[in-house]
Formats: sequence, C-alpha cells, structure tokens
Amino acid sequence: MMEIPDYYEFLQISPNADPDTIHRVYRFLAVRLHPDNPDTGDAPKFFLLTQAYDVLSNPERRAEYDATRKNEVSPPVPLSTWVDFMDNMEGELNRRLALLAVLYFQRRANPYAPEVSLLDIERRMGFPRDYLEFTAWYLRNKGYITRADNSDFTLTVEGVDFVEAQRVNIPVLDKLLTAGKGASTTGGAAAPKALTSSPTPIIVPPPTPVDVTDGNGASEGIGTHGNDDA
Repeated sequence: MMEIPDYYEFLQISPNADPDTIHRVYRFLAVRLHPDNPDTGDAPKFFLLTQAYDVLSNPERRAEYDATRKNEVSPPVPLSTWVDFMDNMEGELNRRLALLAVLYFQRRANPYAPEVSLLDIERRMGFPRDYLEFTAWYLRNKGYITRADNSDFTLTVEGVDFVEAQRVNIPVLDKLLTAGKGASTTGGAAAPKALTSSPTPIIVPPPTPVDVTDGNGASEGIGTHGNDDA
C-alpha cells in the first residue's frame, strides 16, 4: 500500500504532464473543490489538491516525489482478475469495454499524447494480444478507436461519446470507469459477482439507430454494421 497519495491519479493527469497542464488542472479543481463552493465543495479533497499542487509545481519537490512514487507504486492489478474475458460471448464484449475504458482514461489524462501501445494494453488487461485482435478490429471499424502503424491505440471522438453516453446503461463499463485503470481491488472477490449479477445481458450497443427504408421496403438501422476493411 502506498504511504503517500498518488497526486497524478488524483489530478487525473499523466506523470509526464508539463507545468502548464498541472497549473490548469489545479485552477479548475480549486474552484470546484473549494469549501466555499456550496454545490461541489469538498474540504478534504481541497486540502489534498493543495498538497498535490505544492509538490508538483515545485521542480525539486516533484523530482523527489517522483523518485519516491516510483519505488512505492505497484503495477495496476490486471483487469482480467475481476472482469470475465474468457466467456465466448460475454468475455468478448467485456474485452471491448475494457479496451475503451483504458483508452478513455489515457485520453482524459494526457490529451496531447492519448496513444496506448499494444504492449501496455496487454499488460493493463492481463490478456494475450492474440485474443485482442478481433476486439480491436471491431472497435476500429465501428469508429471508436484508431490504430497506428506502430500498433498504438487511440480513442476517437465517437469512442468518447459512446463511453460517456453508455456508462449508465452498461454495468461493466461503469465499474471499469469507477475503479479506474483496474488499479482498485476494493471488494476483493465481490467484484466479479457484482459484474455478473446484472438482470440484463451485458452488451456493447451500436449508436442510436436511424431507420432508413430501402426500395424494397426493408428497414436498415445506422450502426448495425461497420466497414469491412481491417
């Protein structure tokens, strides 16, 4: 367990964030968390925010903190330890959601470098890359992610919209976003049970369909199929 707070995680920024980013995020959160704010004020979080900024805005203190953090922070627990990726159908759907969640966090934390390598995806999900090819192909052709020539993945605007719109409708996606990068293991063995106890099937729905009637009177919905190119 860490003896010091993870200031980067608290601020939702990359450990490589530049001073301008740190200052911008601090000012935004300071207004939101200040105890005088009647709607979103939070004194304990504001105190933590002040601590984080005092450390990260000072180059020498930040260097010392980074050195300590590197020694104390354990690698995130792979998502596969509490999300079912193995079931033939549900496992594939969960893999899609997990990949979207990982890319969403990266996009939010570091918008100027939102790419995540295939190796890092494999490590965070705890799942072999050979089993992620179909997942990546599907999400890429839906327009939710892109994949560069060096195999780095990036979440698209369509992907961001999907994650934010569907969080309330898909229990696993909400759990992934709440836990954050799979680093939280709170609840232990109860987590898989919570994920599998939803009364409705866990699916990745397409964008809201728009009925288009062809010349034969058949109705086709947008989002029911993607491009066929890989």
